[in-house]
Amino acid sequence: MNENNNTNTDEIIDKIDINFVPYAQNLLDELYKSNAVPFLSEHYWELPLGNILAAVFSLIVFFTLRKLFATLTIKVLQPLAKRTENYYDDRILSALKGPLSFVFLTIGFRLFFTLLHIDTPFIEKLIDSMVLFNIFWAIYALVHALRGAVYHFTERFNPALAHEMGNFILTIIRGVILAVALGAILQFWGINVAGLVAGLGIGGLAFALAAKDTAANLFGSIALLLDKSIRIGEWIKIGDVEGTVEDIGMRTTKIRAFGKALITLPNQVIANSPIQNFSRRGVRRIKMTLGLTYSTNSQQMESILTDIRTMLRSHKDIAQKETMLVNFSSFDDSSLGIFIYTFTDTANWARYMEIKEDVNLKIMKIIEDNNSDFAFPSQSLYVESMPNINQ
Repeated sequence: MNENNNTNTDEIIDKIDINFVPYAQNLLDELYKSNAVPFLSEHYWELPLGNILAAVFSLIVFFTLRKLFATLTIKVLQPLAKRTENYYDDRILSALKGPLSFVFLTIGFRLFFTLLHIDTPFIEKLIDSMVLFNIFWAIYALVHALRGAVYHFTERFNPALAHEMGNFILTIIRGVILAVALGAILQFWGINVAGLVAGLGIGGLAFALAAKDTAANLFGSIALLLDKSIRIGEWIKIGDVEGTVEDIGMRTTKIRAFGKALITLPNQVIANSPIQNFSRRGVRRIKMTLGLTYSTNSQQMESILTDIRTMLRSHKDIAQKETMLVNFSSFDDSSLGIFIYTFTDTANWARYMEIKEDVNLKIMKIIEDNNSDFAFPSQSLYVESMPNINQ
């Protein structure tokens, strides 16, 4: 079984191999025969100096200019991509820039070892492994480039959670690609992957215990997607953590705090914790207690309460269907307390602050128009009589 897999892998490598090296050696041989540059024919370490210089020069050129080669290749293909109406081909070209760069690096290594006549089984396997690695890298990059198609597919099932479900599916696909790539490369080097996997059964119990938290986080992420409790971009609070959801992964969820710190929480913690989702409320509360001076009489207080109620009921940004309370609530030590409880018609923080500011300014105007004033902590000292110092 192992030999068959290795044979199949070798056939794949041979099919995509670029047989350019003999041409390079033939050019050097013609140069040696012409004797145009005699010192290049001199041998060092049983090799012509021309081969050594050509090997080093080719490695330096391909290593230094690999990104330039990849960029030029993409620019040649870009006019063809622009002829199509969809944008996926442009993303594919952009995603393949890294694998293309690695192709030129692989060519440089192959040319280097061949010109130095280093033809050992280890070098052959190393070069072929680089080719195999580049194939899977290209596949991995293509999956990332085509993520829009995955999101479009998940929208058919649940448009509200298309992005989260798409990320979950993409993570699984990438994991499968990485696992297959690792298995193929190990198999290519003669390592029996099937036997290796079977050998893990010996330590299966220890592995299961070690992976317990990982499994719990995986099921936690599935629970979050099924419950639809949070989505990317929503403002949530879990325990002491508050911020905007940036990513829901298979193991963790990333939350961007309002101080711009990135907080990572295990999914099992989120799934088992109370979640306050502020983005899903349509209104936001205004709650305050005003303190007026004790010089405010009962008529002024009644007028102030009536004016505030009228202002709130006619305010276009106050939610009229929600609870609205304006009451003379308490006789405090330094003030007469007015309790105000109402809701804005938006949950957006910036808009909420604008509405609250407008309400506060209108309340100040009402207090001023009724010839009253806001109280502040103070104490009064009353002296009933002064002692007669002449007695």
